[in-house]
Amino acid sequence: MNQLPLGENFQTQFDRIDRQITNWMARYGMVIMRIGLGVVFFWFGALKLVPGLSPAEELVRHTTYFVDPDWFIPVLAIWEMAIGLGLMVGKFMRLTLLLLFLQMPGTALPLVILPEAVWTQFPFGLTMEGQYIIKNLVLIGAGLVLGGTVRGGRLVPEPEK
Repeated sequence: MNQLPLGENFQTQFDRIDRQITNWMARYGMVIMRIGLGVVFFWFGALKLVPGLSPAEELVRHTTYFVDPDWFIPVLAIWEMAIGLGLMVGKFMRLTLLLLFLQMPGTALPLVILPEAVWTQFPFGLTMEGQYIIKNLVLIGAGLVLGGTVRGGRLVPEPEK
């Protein structure tokens, strides 16, 4: 009988399982990220349509004091919901990502306009509102990755050498 040593057999099995998992992640990861990002945008936007329901409503009201929040917040809500729908459906991705990237700078306004609402101790101590804003870095990163696929790009689990 020609058996592999225990270590080699384990390594071979581990490699096979690792390849299966990595291939699954490469195949479905972008879709899951796109839909998950879409759900977040749609949900957060929808909350803004119901006065008092969104935890970000007061932050938006105080940050965009130069426009009437009674019309701006519903417009922002519909904008975010459009981004969410575009991401969930996966159509018109260039337009959807353009809307996303046009919206993102506005989410950073409180960092400058309302620092007392964002920082407990600058530059590391964040309030809940500050954490809500800083998490947008992840949304921006996800948008950039998705943008890298609009011309047909995909994740490749094992690139050719």
